[in-house]
Amino acid sequence: MVTRLWKTLRGGGRGGDGDVGGGRDRPEMVVVGLGNPGEDYRNTRHNAGAWCLDELARRCGVNLRRIDPRVTAAITTLAGRRIVLAVPRTYMNESGQAVGRLVRKYGVSPAELLVLVDDMDLAPGKMRIRANGSAGGHNGLRSIVGVIGSTEFARVRIGVGRPATRGREIDHVLGPLSREDRALVDDAVKRAADSVESILTDGIASAMNRFN
Repeated sequence: MVTRLWKTLRGGGRGGDGDVGGGRDRPEMVVVGLGNPGEDYRNTRHNAGAWCLDELARRCGVNLRRIDPRVTAAITTLAGRRIVLAVPRTYMNESGQAVGRLVRKYGVSPAELLVLVDDMDLAPGKMRIRANGSAGGHNGLRSIVGVIGSTEFARVRIGVGRPATRGREIDHVLGPLSREDRALVDDAVKRAADSVESILTDGIASAMNRFN
């Protein structure tokens, strides 16, 4: 069922306590930043989505906490909307386990899910919003689609570029950025966070026109 919020987000519409409850605290949207857990991966390209989620948590003034072995999350308010900010504690190719847990816990539909994710098809410093679509070869998105059984969730894609040599994609996304590229990606992360606020405030169509 298409919810009232998604109708608002599609067509246009109107910052946290960190409590991760259910019931009357049911969020209007779940925002998930993809990445790999642990210090070894914190500064790697594959964690660009998690960096954006951290930026949103900073803006909201909340700290994420562990709600089960697969997820750290916080309920907060952003752009006047009650939302969940979350980062999987799973590895990237098992992101669907964490997202499935969130979807079940909060009773949200795919249309109320927004995923922040790195993208090799975009150059460092670029970002794009998509209202839905295939996994496009991304293991984290593929895992989410496999678990929730839908591609009808929005995503904000943050460019990390492709490796100079074909066949080095895994090493590329699991490696750190150069100083120059990190500065570009950090700027894209901030604009991606801005785009999430725009989606919540003005709807996804308006945000796509503004940021894509």
